[in-house]
Amino acid sequence: MPHAFKATPDHPAVAYLVRLHADIGGKLLDNKKEAARLAQSMLAVEHVIKLFNPDFNARTISAKRRQKTNPWFKRGTLFREALDVLRKAAGPLTVAEIGAGVLASKGIRDATAKQRNGIVAGIRSCLETNAGKTVQRVGEGVPKRWRVS
Repeated sequence: MPHAFKATPDHPAVAYLVRLHADIGGKLLDNKKEAARLAQSMLAVEHVIKLFNPDFNARTISAKRRQKTNPWFKRGTLFREALDVLRKAAGPLTVAEIGAGVLASKGIRDATAKQRNGIVAGIRSCLETNAGKTVQRVGEGVPKRWRVS
């Protein structure tokens, strides 16, 4: 029969958990102070808006939600990686092929389907934005194929 864990005040695990609890409590207090400071900043911005337009209803402003970025590519680096894949390719590639090449060049094998789709969508957006400048669409079929200009 296994022995039951007995939490005594002198047990090392209890001491560690007490320190962890105190640390979390300190972070919670810091976050509450930061939340209060941000709320005051929002009120100040609302007052300035009222100076310019007294009839404006500040309640109509919704909070801007930040999208979670992928863990492998910082902002602005995904397109550069896609260009590197296109430069090394023998011919035009589809967005899915470019995405697979980008993941392979970074050595990423454990990406979920959602993460792969997000990376492919980001590459597609960058390619469409830079179509005719840095990259060119090749042919008329579906899926579109791309090459470096």
